[in-house]
Amino acid sequence: MLPPAAQLTAQQQALQRQLLQFIQVHQHDETTAVFVLHGDAGSGKSAVLNAVFTTLQHQAHQPDSSLAGLHNRLLVNHNEMLKIYWAVAAADPVLRKSDFQKPTPFINAATKQHRRYDVVFVDEAQLLLSQKDAFNHFDQANQLDALLPLAHVVVLVVDFNQVVKLKSLWTPAMLTQHLAGHAVETANLTHQLRMQDPAVSAWVNAFVAGQLLPLPKPADYELKVFTDGAPLVAWVQAKEAEYGLARLIATTDFPFRVFGSRTWYVQAGSVRLPWDKINFTDRPWASRPETLGEVGSIYTIQGFDLNAAGVILGPSLDYDEANDRLTVAPSRFEDQTAFRRRPDLADDETAKAAIIRHVANILLKRGRRALGIYAVNPRLRARLLALAQ
Repeated sequence: MLPPAAQLTAQQQALQRQLLQFIQVHQHDETTAVFVLHGDAGSGKSAVLNAVFTTLQHQAHQPDSSLAGLHNRLLVNHNEMLKIYWAVAAADPVLRKSDFQKPTPFINAATKQHRRYDVVFVDEAQLLLSQKDAFNHFDQANQLDALLPLAHVVVLVVDFNQVVKLKSLWTPAMLTQHLAGHAVETANLTHQLRMQDPAVSAWVNAFVAGQLLPLPKPADYELKVFTDGAPLVAWVQAKEAEYGLARLIATTDFPFRVFGSRTWYVQAGSVRLPWDKINFTDRPWASRPETLGEVGSIYTIQGFDLNAAGVILGPSLDYDEANDRLTVAPSRFEDQTAFRRRPDLADDETAKAAIIRHVANILLKRGRRALGIYAVNPRLRARLLALAQ
């Protein structure tokens, strides 16, 4: 799912050169230098990061290179994305699986060993913990603060619209505050590369912001609204047969527990479908054929490209007829671990509502060639169907 450097766009290639130049200039800095890469879901951030990291690792093994001997790591706090990077490592003789880690074990080990790396890359940096988390064995105040002393250069890939838990809540102001005193360079990827029609991406942006617009009818992208879950399931199965990598995914609005053997279900109109389960294999959830009959979540699909995404919008998303707006109801959102209270937040409800919108944004932008939508709430479903006429 991560293209080779030769397939990067001109904007991505320019960014790759900029990032390598930044590393070359700051590789010996005593105070950590930080490069921050921003970009919307599907803008190709991970592809650039992978290309730069792979280049850096190859250069580190060449004695005559100005980057020879550097010790680098790439971190990502998302299990399924980590598996994608492991697959990249398996296909490259220079890369090792241990080059790619999750932030908590990396931070804990490097802190204990008093070790400082040369360059540390963090993909999905908005998932870094911004408070202590005993469940994840992180007892420091903030993962970014803990990470900065462990490298000469830190590269952060950030999308504030993909924050999905209060314990990893980040805002632009928070990031600026935590990077004060460091040399910082920023860049922004602006082109939508996953969804093959910009009008569909623009429609999703408006939708998650609350504005319901007529559905675009692009020639090279299929966007459909469904009256029930059953035809959505049939559509996804047809897309899987047509060009592969088609899956059902849903907002975390249906009961589930992460651990245990019980199967939990998503009710989508007339159909009842099993939620995804913890994936203990090294293959990403969507690349396993048996998951065609399951419903994925942000925990199994974030960062992954699908050819076609069948999205079930659950009870937390509804429609305000008086104002013609999308509404969100945090009380109906089932992922209560995402809402674990933090005392430093003055307005929990606004932050919770933002998380629900972020989840919808992530799911609706998974499909490269097609997006199908079924809304559980009748008011929202009726409005979307009307807008699709």
